[in-house]
Amino acid sequence: MENFYYRRLEVYQNAKALSHEVCTLIKTFPVEERFSLCDQLRRAVMSIPINIAEGFGRFSAKEKAHFIQISFGSINEVMCELELAFDEGYINQEQLRTMESMILSVKKQLATLHKTILNNGDAITTKS
Repeated sequence: MENFYYRRLEVYQNAKALSHEVCTLIKTFPVEERFSLCDQLRRAVMSIPINIAEGFGRFSAKEKAHFIQISFGSINEVMCELELAFDEGYINQEQLRTMESMILSVKKQLATLHKTILNNGDAITTKS
């Protein structure tokens, strides 16, 4: 089994890119949001690739799938928080659409990965 297999996963790479984009975006939020919405959004978006990586550090398919489910929950949280940011006028419609497009892409990849893990068990980490 390859060390750090998760790095090769497109969903992991895309989740990291999403995290980077959201963290860049929240730097433009008002100072008064620094310790509330910004902090919550940063934690949620970073949780997505972190949980993918943690899942691939587990030995059973069931545990891997569980961490992908956590990532899935976090991505829904990120979308909600971005909608709240839009409602408050912190981001515009184009920024929201761009983020939503990235989120939907990662969300589909997470769903596919989850299904693959459940159907193929631990075989997913033994590919060369």
